[in-house]
Amino acid sequence: MTRSVGIVVPAYCPDPERLSAYLDALAARLDPTVLRVELDAPRPDIRDRLGSLPDCVQLATADRRRGKGTAITAGFEALVDDVDVVAFADADGSTPSDSFATVVTTVTDGDADLAVGSRRHPDADVATHQTLARRRLGDGFAWLARRMLDESLYDYQCGAKALTAEAWRDVREHLYEPGFAWDIELVAVTGALDHRIVEVPVRWEDQPGSTVETVGTTLRLGRALVTARHRARLLREDRLHELLAAGRNERSLLDRLAAADTEAVEAD
Repeated sequence: MTRSVGIVVPAYCPDPERLSAYLDALAARLDPTVLRVELDAPRPDIRDRLGSLPDCVQLATADRRRGKGTAITAGFEALVDDVDVVAFADADGSTPSDSFATVVTTVTDGDADLAVGSRRHPDADVATHQTLARRRLGDGFAWLARRMLDESLYDYQCGAKALTAEAWRDVREHLYEPGFAWDIELVAVTGALDHRIVEVPVRWEDQPGSTVETVGTTLRLGRALVTARHRARLLREDRLHELLAAGRNERSLLDRLAAADTEAVEAD
């Protein structure tokens, strides 16, 4: 049985021509049920600048920068009841559509509950590299993550992932990170809930103009790594982490999205 696919593309200050071309390529290669672009703080003329788009494309806008994790979560929630598999790809198109398709088909073929694209895998094809500083920081972070998390991967942060709708329904209420650290938490929580994770080598074409601030983002990722490990251990009913969590009351991304929707309705 063919599994239906919904794709989310989180976008903040995207290059319209590059994004439009990538949406065309994703639609042609994967034929998704929905290809949803979550646009944060878009320019007023962004729709006109994107030009003609495939029929499957939906544009959803937020008037502020919510963060990558919040944008993907909002997109997945909009799609999960209508598709069998949800996936996301970064708006810069660093993972070309053919390569992204290998990530998605790993899930649609039933080989994984969560497929994680990897540009650091030994079999990955890196066509153009990041700057030396970003590569060194990224390599160091991946090394540390492999030692702190139960899931040993080459790459936790590549912007190409797919998971079953069932797995998403399991993990979504345990996600808290609104920004780039969302990927780490997704992997840690999915593993803690005993879903199958497969790392998929991809072709990677680094794109200029990243919105990631290197040093500051790396420090935030480091803090988030500690938090993701803690939340995964809580799900595994680790007594020490249960004691550490006693008395703490955090709102998940789902709770925050629901609160924002309520505020929007009341404002109307």
